Amino acid sequence: MRSWFILFCLSLILFSATAEASYCSIEGLPFVRNISELSQDNFGRGGLSHITLAGSVSSGLKEVEVWLQTFAPGSRTPIHRHSGEEVFVVLKGSGTLYLASNSHVKYPGKPQEYFIFSNSTFHIPVNDAHQVWNTNEHEDLQVLVTISRPPVKVFIYDDWYMPHTAAKLKYPYYWDEQCLQATVKDEL
Repeated sequence: MRSWFILFCLSLILFSATAEASYCSIEGLPFVRNISELSQDNFGRGGLSHITLAGSVSSGLKEVEVWLQTFAPGSRTPIHRHSGEEVFVVLKGSGTLYLASNSHVKYPGKPQEYFIFSNSTFHIPVNDAHQVWNTNEHEDLQVLVTISRPPVKVFIYDDWYMPHTAAKLKYPYYWDEQCLQATVKDEL
């Protein structure tokens, strides 16, 4: 089942190197592309490698985005939540998922801890605060991520007891900053 799902996702997003389009343009992109030739960055977050395989900004998708992320040992996402559903497939490595499924209260609270491992999958419900952490000291954690409602608006927490009202909105998110310019409201 895992192999079928991965092949299905990758068949949607594989690339070829024949396009001459800019990073932010979806015009001129071939239907099939080579993943190894896609833009990869850590976006100032040490230990992270992120590739948007198919996204709203880079590919014009309206319902989902697909990412390939690799976390070096000890690296992690911030504690965060978003209004889209998220599905992870762990391709290699292991780590810990922290999930506060009680996000309906005033703050996330103590999260549940789940061991994640190669060949495992999990989903994040809408607005549940969570964090993915490579707690394996010896191996990278690599995940294939599908998220709904792109481009993603992320609320970031300093800790699990920070009130929801104090969480910091990050939009556009790191990998969309170059191409998606948030509309600036005229205050006059």
